[in-house]
Amino acid sequence: MSKFQSKIFDNKIVIGVRDWVAEDVDELLQSEIFKELLNRFLDRLEKKQSPLLNIFGHYPIDDNDRRILYETLCYLTKLESNLVPNIVSDSQRLFADPHLLNEFVEQLYNYWRSFDRFIICDSTGDNFDKRPYRTFNLTVERLTHLVRQAYRDIQENITAQHPRVYRQVHAGAEVATIAVESHSSRFKAEYSQLGAISIIRQILIYPPLILEPPMNKRKGEFIEVTENPIKSVQLNPQEWLCYPAKVGSLIVYVYFHESFYELGFALCNLFELANDRDLRRKPDGIFLYGVPEENLRHLADFPTVFYEDKANDLFVGAVPHGNEFGYFGYLKKMILTLHNLRVMQKGHLPFHGAFVQILLKNGCQANVLMVGDTGAGKSETLEALRCLGDEYIKDLTIIADDMGSLVIQDQVVKAYGTEIGAFLRLDDLKPGYAFGQLDRAIIMNASKTNARIVLPITSFENIIKGVPVDYIFYANNYENVDADHPVIEKFSTPDEAFHVFREGTVMSKGTTTTTGLVHSYFANIFGPAQRKTVHDKIAHRYFTHFFEHKICVGQLRTRLGVPGFEIEGPKIAAEELLKILLNTSHE
Repeated sequence: MSKFQSKIFDNKIVIGVRDWVAEDVDELLQSEIFKELLNRFLDRLEKKQSPLLNIFGHYPIDDNDRRILYETLCYLTKLESNLVPNIVSDSQRLFADPHLLNEFVEQLYNYWRSFDRFIICDSTGDNFDKRPYRTFNLTVERLTHLVRQAYRDIQENITAQHPRVYRQVHAGAEVATIAVESHSSRFKAEYSQLGAISIIRQILIYPPLILEPPMNKRKGEFIEVTENPIKSVQLNPQEWLCYPAKVGSLIVYVYFHESFYELGFALCNLFELANDRDLRRKPDGIFLYGVPEENLRHLADFPTVFYEDKANDLFVGAVPHGNEFGYFGYLKKMILTLHNLRVMQKGHLPFHGAFVQILLKNGCQANVLMVGDTGAGKSETLEALRCLGDEYIKDLTIIADDMGSLVIQDQVVKAYGTEIGAFLRLDDLKPGYAFGQLDRAIIMNASKTNARIVLPITSFENIIKGVPVDYIFYANNYENVDADHPVIEKFSTPDEAFHVFREGTVMSKGTTTTTGLVHSYFANIFGPAQRKTVHDKIAHRYFTHFFEHKICVGQLRTRLGVPGFEIEGPKIAAEELLKILLNTSHE
């Protein structure tokens, strides 16, 4: 028996299993999940006073009506409609209008598919994680087959016809995971309760995954506190899962509550999942996403908090439960905050930006870092560069899409990334780009402002290999271009560059609750802003090193925040960048 309960809540259906979901259609329809789904659907129809309820011949309906309908649907999976009334007393009225009954079944099927559907395979005490393909076949694939079979058999027995067009929509679960029991011995006493929470070992998704989280933007900053957030938290292990994320070379255990399952599972498109060897390491950070707010309110007015546990040499982050925190940005950015704090602890310089390794067809190589806040135009410029550079660029490898770190090794500045994926604004992408990526994509809040897509864009091997830096640009999205403000402007001194980067000016794109022209310390409020003294010291040392070792430092005007230049601005910026790379390669 699985430790995870099967249940329906919010807009989610969670099915907890061992290694199979049901033997046949009969077992599927006899499940408590189906019975609850049917009753919820009928409740919904009653609230709307839907004409679909006319299948009963009267209104309102009672428990006996519900029983007759349930039994009728069960027999319709194997009998033609004219035979069912011989078995289910008083069911003949349901067949008075076969077209209406068929429409009822169609809408019930759509209602099932309107939920975010998850399967959690509990591998505790077994080795399902050692044979994931078989396990996923016995769960996800079987559920999909059984749901389709039930739906089609019922409709065919009602209409006495076969469909002429079959549409293979995602009928079963959209996400499945195999989870194993953790080992409490891995944690010190204050973290012992985390040992009872299962750790994800494999994930299967059916893209495109279309999600509607309750929020579409992030607000506030992450606040450093003097008390470990886990101290006042009691977690129910049946309601939590752990995604052990590889954040560059670091390991962060991300614990997420079931209310945020859709966001927690989306991490698989952004961060590499830790392997067994990684799990033998002590984590660099622990993040609790979905803690009851009352457990954190005493720590800060807006309790998105982090804590440095010096005794155990790790950082701990926590974000409350509740719809206002149901945005992927809270999850992603807290993980990156913990990463940035850790690299600063080691004397390295974190950056909020994109770093690419560009191999030109003439054999030369250029490695470019673009620093800037969310919405500055970093990813958009790189995508434009990729599209424009077919004639000159042999290969463009993304090392970091949003966050990373700079490390001085033998006097050489090298860049390291954190993520294998990207979390991009749909509005800022080239038209049609998202549609070209649907086979890998997770799309969030598609109909709202700040709609986002999460998709893998590089390999883990790329982000941790360490690539020397040739160019460093601040992504300026707010200034227009004229004779005094060229698309690309090089800085003359470390102090001049330091000032622009430190100001972190950006035209807000609506990704948070801020609007207009805003400033954020080094365009990075995720760790550096909370520890400015430490970061200033590191940054001064690095900027001096940049100029001493002839690294080109400047700003690149993307104009992503200038009305009318949302597409053209990054394109022109990419064109100018390509010119510089080509001219430099010929020098």
